[in-house]
Amino acid sequence: MTLVRWNPFSELERIQREVNRLFDDTALRRMSPEGEEPIASAWIPPVDIAEDKDRITVSVDLPGLDRDDVKVAIEDNRLTISGERKFEKKSEDREWSRVERAYGAFTRTFTLPNIIDTDHVEATMDRGVLTVVLPKREEAKPKQIDVRVA
Repeated sequence: MTLVRWNPFSELERIQREVNRLFDDTALRRMSPEGEEPIASAWIPPVDIAEDKDRITVSVDLPGLDRDDVKVAIEDNRLTISGERKFEKKSEDREWSRVERAYGAFTRTFTLPNIIDTDHVEATMDRGVLTVVLPKREEAKPKQIDVRVA
């Protein structure tokens, strides 16, 4: 007979995996009973944030959206990106059998450091990716100081 060491947390880990599976993003997306529009699910577009000595760059994946569908605002040192991806209505020659992409309104808000020059922020949209460039103020950029020989 082989002895197996009992792990008291193994059952909790199994329950956690099951709960995660139930609340998985794809599990929540499904058609409404009428089959006309998807049941609302939270759509949170993924974001990448990078920083260098001159700027902070925020990139947001917004596939299928035009620049008119997106709003970028800065207020009280907060960058807010919002918009909406509308569901394509059922047409007479098409019936939906599966809908997995998320639709609806979204809002992402990020607190900005005080070093951002909010008067020179730029936002561009290219191939479904929104890029917001947040330049740093001159006084916040690192400066090289030359050492002179006396």
